[in-house]
Amino acid sequence: MKDEPRTHPFRDSTQDMEAAKHIPDTAQTRAPAYRLAFADGDFLTREELRPVRLQLELLKPQMIMDERGIESTVVMFGGARIPAPEHRDQAKTKALADLSHYYDEARRFARVMTERSLETYGRNWVIVTGGGPGVMEAGNRGADEAGGQSIGLNIVLPHEQAPNGYVTPDLAFNFHYFAIRKMHFLMRACAVCVFPGGFGTMDELFESLTLIQTQRMKPIPFLLFGRDWWEKVVNWKMLAEAGVISPEDLGLFRIVETAEEAIAEIDSWPCVG
Repeated sequence: MKDEPRTHPFRDSTQDMEAAKHIPDTAQTRAPAYRLAFADGDFLTREELRPVRLQLELLKPQMIMDERGIESTVVMFGGARIPAPEHRDQAKTKALADLSHYYDEARRFARVMTERSLETYGRNWVIVTGGGPGVMEAGNRGADEAGGQSIGLNIVLPHEQAPNGYVTPDLAFNFHYFAIRKMHFLMRACAVCVFPGGFGTMDELFESLTLIQTQRMKPIPFLLFGRDWWEKVVNWKMLAEAGVISPEDLGLFRIVETAEEAIAEIDSWPCVG
C-alpha cells in the first residue's frame, strides 16, 4: 500500500513500533500488557476483537483496490478440481476430466475481458477469482496472458494452499472470514460467471443470486457455463413450478456454453458497458 502524506503533527505509529524494539529489557517491558495494542498479535486475535478484525479485513483489500484505481470487476466462480486439458489425465474421476474444457473456456473468456479492461487502463472489467486452482487458475491465467492484472481472493483453509501463480501479486489477498471475502467478490462486480463446481461454487452462486433476487444488489449479467451441467445439478423449472421462486426469477441468469456466448450476453445486457 502506498504511504499517504501525514496530515497531523503527531509521531507516526511505525516510528513507535520501531522504537519499542529497543526499549530496556525489564520485567515490566516483557509483560504482554506493555505491548503496543496495534502491534500485539495476541491481543488482536482475542475473541472480543472480532469486530476490529472484521473491519480490518474489509478495509485492507478495499484500500488497495482503490489505490490501484479498480472500479469494476468480472467475477469468476468455479471448481478448484477441474483440471486444465493438458492435465486431464490427472483428474480423480472421468467426470472431472470431461469438465476440463471449461478450464479453456474460462481462460479464453478472461483473456478477452482483460483485453477490454486494458482499454480502460485496467480500471474496469478486472477479472477476480478465488485465487486457487482449477477454474480460478484459468481466469487469472487468461488475464495474465492478455497482459493485464487480475485479483485473487484466497482464504485460509485447513490444508496448505497458496494463490495460483497467475494472480497479480499486489492483488493477491488472504481472508479469514468467508463473509468478508464474499463481500469483496461482489462490491465491484459488473458481471458474474459461474462454472461447474462443488459446495463452494454453489454457495457463491446462490448467495449472489439471492442478493439480486431480494434487490439487495442491482441486476448484472449473471452467466452459468454449461447447460447440461446446470440443468442436471439444479432443477430450475421445478423451483418455479413449486412456487418457491417466482417464474421471473429464472430471468436473473443466463446459461451459456462458450466464452463468445458469455461476452455476447454481457454486451446485450441492459445498462452494462
